[in-house]
Amino acid sequence: MTGKANIPNVPLAERVRPESLFSFRGQEKLIGKNGPIRKMIENDKLSSFILWGPPGSGKTTLAKIISLHTSSEFYQLNAVSAGVKEVRNIISIAKNNLEHFKRTILFIDEIHRFNKSQQDALLAAVESGEIILIGATTENPSFEVIPPLRSRARIYILEELSDIDLKQIINEALTEDEFLKQCDISGVDSDYLIHISGGDARIMLNTLESVVVTNLQAESIYVSKENIEEVLQHKNILYDKAGEEHYNVISAFIKSIRGSDPDAALYWLARMLEGGEDPLFIARRLIILASEDIGNASPNGLVLAEAAFSAVDKIGMPEARIILAQCVTYLASQPKSNASYVAIDKAISEVRSGKLFPVPLHLRNAPTKLTKNAGYGKDYKYPHEFENNFISQKYLPEELSGSQYYFPTESGQEKFIKERLAQYWPNRLNVK
Repeated sequence: MTGKANIPNVPLAERVRPESLFSFRGQEKLIGKNGPIRKMIENDKLSSFILWGPPGSGKTTLAKIISLHTSSEFYQLNAVSAGVKEVRNIISIAKNNLEHFKRTILFIDEIHRFNKSQQDALLAAVESGEIILIGATTENPSFEVIPPLRSRARIYILEELSDIDLKQIINEALTEDEFLKQCDISGVDSDYLIHISGGDARIMLNTLESVVVTNLQAESIYVSKENIEEVLQHKNILYDKAGEEHYNVISAFIKSIRGSDPDAALYWLARMLEGGEDPLFIARRLIILASEDIGNASPNGLVLAEAAFSAVDKIGMPEARIILAQCVTYLASQPKSNASYVAIDKAISEVRSGKLFPVPLHLRNAPTKLTKNAGYGKDYKYPHEFENNFISQKYLPEELSGSQYYFPTESGQEKFIKERLAQYWPNRLNVK
């Protein structure tokens, strides 16, 4: 009977963690025949490096393999719970080790969670070689690791494990783990187990074990889609609201709307919502996009985006998803123009880099007799007193006469703006 099996205290993912490169799956570029990490281990010549990759891709496992197969004293810290004090204690030990010709490896998991001062505490020891630093992070080191530390450590990128790698890991767990071998497991829906875990080997293995433990009293255990869903109830969505994946997904979302693909935009919207993103953050980005990428080609886009923000704020989830979806599909389907966005940047560039010229006298306000006598407001023509509410006169300083920042496009309603401006200012570029 499967119910007689003794349930281990240590999770399956830890029990079957590889202890050599031979049993490690994936990351061929790093541990293959000519891989840099393989060479370091085989030659026992280590240098500081940072492993950057998605959850469950093998970062911690590689660090532990290095600790087992190199002649170094190994220390592990988790940046969530450790601080400068712990780092300095290990550096003190490392200095003593160095005097006795012994190397010290310091592995810091989630190194991106160290703040600047905590990372600064590592610099001197890494540079002098007192410690060999191995950092692990799911976040882009370009943003989360200070430049001086990055310059002293190589960055190795780990790829998400393939389905083939993950299936091998499942099969090896079923055939090698003593607890699973005691259980009467008739089969595993590997494809669904991989899908529901989001490519994270740790979650995948621990989910497998949870299904087995939940069904220990059964005559035989089949790790089916239904049993997996009963244990998990929700797919693991790879989305860190404060991290790298957050920026990746919002980037894909914005670019899909800019590219006029409502279906892609809805997919990325769903990824954010299912990952727990704040719907107001999404709504704010839509307001910006409505001006930056649509602008006067479809001015109602900004009106709808602002209304969507207000409605999402009042309604909240889950109904807010419908409001966001309406706004997203509208904006993605509208004609696009970034002319206003480009225009203000051109004007700001002019102000920042050029000379600041005085306001022409005829444009100045003249609230007092002194300012009137000085010529303020003289010769100003009030447009509403002329036909079609327009009269040609200079609004820029003389030195900038003829300058153009706004270049309306032929897209959507902006085409009519371009035609109107061409009538008003026929000598301007790109409005003819």
